[in-house]
Amino acid sequence: MSSPATAPPPPASLKRIVTASLIGTTIEWYDFFLYGSAAALVFNKLFFPDSDPLVGTLLSFLTYAVGFAARPLGALVFGHYGDRLGRKKLLVLSLLLMGGATFAIGLLPTHATIGSAAPVLLTVLRLVQGFALGGEWGGAVLLVSEHGDARRRGFWASWPQTGAPAGQLLATGVLSLLTALLSDAAFGSWGWRVPFLLSGVLVVVGLWIRLSVDESPVFKQALAQAEARKADVAEKAPIVSVLRHHWRDVLVAMGARMAENISYYVITAFILVYATTSAGVSKQTALNAVLIASAVHFAVIPGWGALSDRIGRRPVYLMGAVGVGLWMFPFFALIDTGGFGNLILAVTVGLVLHGAMYAPQAAFFSEMFATRMRYSGASIGAQFASVAAGAPAPLIATALLADYGSSTPIALYVIAAAVLTVVAVAAARETRHRDLADVVPPSGQGADRAAAAPEDARA
Repeated sequence: MSSPATAPPPPASLKRIVTASLIGTTIEWYDFFLYGSAAALVFNKLFFPDSDPLVGTLLSFLTYAVGFAARPLGALVFGHYGDRLGRKKLLVLSLLLMGGATFAIGLLPTHATIGSAAPVLLTVLRLVQGFALGGEWGGAVLLVSEHGDARRRGFWASWPQTGAPAGQLLATGVLSLLTALLSDAAFGSWGWRVPFLLSGVLVVVGLWIRLSVDESPVFKQALAQAEARKADVAEKAPIVSVLRHHWRDVLVAMGARMAENISYYVITAFILVYATTSAGVSKQTALNAVLIASAVHFAVIPGWGALSDRIGRRPVYLMGAVGVGLWMFPFFALIDTGGFGNLILAVTVGLVLHGAMYAPQAAFFSEMFATRMRYSGASIGAQFASVAAGAPAPLIATALLADYGSSTPIALYVIAAAVLTVVAVAAARETRHRDLADVVPPSGQGADRAAAAPEDARA
């Protein structure tokens, strides 16, 4: 029998919650990816004009990486207060911070106007973006995971994950449209600002939808139990409890993210550099390929999530990690042909395999942690890994290309990350049958028994 906390909500309510999380994450990823695409295409000329083009791109990607450095801080702060105050309040704050920073980038003077102050201001706004995104992911996936039907948690929790390709699709689509309509001079002069300024409109829409949903019932139950215990036991800070009870899960989550994070940014951000400089492809062609592949990526993520409900989180995740590693050499070989069809095939297959890791990740990480430390645990595991994985990925790939003039070292770099992820996920426990209403930290063997319980007993 389902407990009240884990009973499926009415379909209309669940769909509204999923929609709110999806739209919010789409907007935040739009803001984040827009920066990455602009860094690859124009920021080297606008903010680092005195550098060699490839060096300017490296410096541009360095400011891109800085945003990842702020994500662990965002995970700590948002995780702490999200576990104390609730998921909804922190998600509204993260959306405001991200949207405000992105809108401000659209108004930012360039190096030609204010000199070296321009890249400094750009870096500060990128830090705000990273801080906000560090708190966004955990709250969005938990809001759906903790509302959703336990039997289909992988499917429902994968929908906020589609916010990443949706944001990529939206950011790349806007940039592709502008580069098609405007001359290079017009785009470099003022056209690049338009997609950043559009973020202001998107944030208003996102806030209206996010404010309409209720707090997670699982969190409400855990909060009530915590309040009842306060008279007897002083509650520790969530981060302390995570490091005491869930340190192994944090390490597993960090390892699981290595291939997922590195491969994604190589496939979607670095490709704009590699295809245009090494394969002789126009930036419009490269953007269109990423645009088409992102649409397919969006479509397959819920399918991978549903599959994880049937066969488990670990098998699906491992398929993605192994697949991405095996695909890297064909990926670059196809791009090197310079053909548009081959470019689409390379990126699309790469993102489909990435989706096998990204789709079950939301449910997988949510199921690792107890309720009153779940926001902190999931966020810390996910965002601390991004510093070592996604943050330097385009930077490392660009540096390898500059040093060796070949894609082989870059492919080996992604393959090494895939090996790390395979080891981490293989060492993890299957979490598919865990009950998210279990607010007791997994001391001793309690969590193992919960994880091993048969599906009909845990439903």
